[in-house]
Amino acid sequence: MRRLLAIACVGATALLLAAPAGADGALHEVKAGLLAHDVDGLWSGTSRESGIDGNLEVILAPSLPLAGGAVRPALGVSLNSAGDASKAYADARWEIDLGEALWFATGIGAAIHNGERRPVRNDRKALGSQVLFHFPIELGLRLDAHNSVSLFFDHISNAWLASPNEGMDTLGVRYGYRF
Repeated sequence: MRRLLAIACVGATALLLAAPAGADGALHEVKAGLLAHDVDGLWSGTSRESGIDGNLEVILAPSLPLAGGAVRPALGVSLNSAGDASKAYADARWEIDLGEALWFATGIGAAIHNGERRPVRNDRKALGSQVLFHFPIELGLRLDAHNSVSLFFDHISNAWLASPNEGMDTLGVRYGYRF
């Protein structure tokens, strides 16, 4: 699994470096941020793991109009600073403008992780399966045509398709650059 996560990280980095950006390119936006790992009291309810996650996400240019916004594919990775669970994910991400500067995004997708599936230590989440659902929510402020800052939350879990299902939440800030 660590090899699969490493391949996903290398793949996302290669895509970022190789894909053409801009109006005619493959990349729509790139986001980077710092997230509190396994935050207590949110969707999953409890916290066992620690550290900060460095997050990188690429949002691809192809889009599908939906309900006043646009759905785009997104690929991301969150690497944990304390050696706890890291993840790579792929989402269908819907974003809508809430005025000139504010915007909201959410989505659904799948994540793979290098954490524990079964309860083996008190300081590690038991996530139940290697492939999990990924649910992001983001509220942001567009600073100009290219730059934005946002509050980002995401949740991973197996949606009780496996047992156990402790789930995990991250919360933090991200910077975005739109091409």
